Amino acid sequence: MTAAVLLDHSRLRGHACAALGELDDSKQRTLAMRERLLDVVLAAAVRVSVIVIPACEIDRVGLHRSNLRGLARALEQLDPPAEAALLTDGFRVPLARTHRAIIDGDAKSAAIAAASIVAKVTRDRLMRTAHARHPLYGFDGHVGYGTPATALRCARTGPA
Repeated sequence: MTAAVLLDHSRLRGHACAALGELDDSKQRTLAMRERLLDVVLAAAVRVSVIVIPACEIDRVGLHRSNLRGLARALEQLDPPAEAALLTDGFRVPLARTHRAIIDGDAKSAAIAAASIVAKVTRDRLMRTAHARHPLYGFDGHVGYGTPATALRCARTGPA
């Protein structure tokens, strides 16, 4: 899953701006903090784009390439104005438009950190829904990250 966020800098005043100061890599924030930050991000965003990458695409081209393609699609769906800077976290993506890859971008850019929060909260919610349907796989615990226990469960019972 990938996400992109186009922030409206005119909305970044007062409390909203202070709250965005808490943005960072989504994995560095608790579930409750990510949920709260999502509300702040959505209030400050002009547009948000989320791309869910199908498992068949990941199987066909690999996880890394799928993520880069998904991020390119998310950025394209934002339909940002020409003057908007397009930033990615660490990697250049297959995108015709000029963009800048920033190493540790979620620690350096509010837009990248905001996209990280959007993607992680969305994935966490999807994994909780998947857990309700398929509790044997422990989706509520690993929330989509591969674990040895999940691999063993899939080997024994097949995919969910």
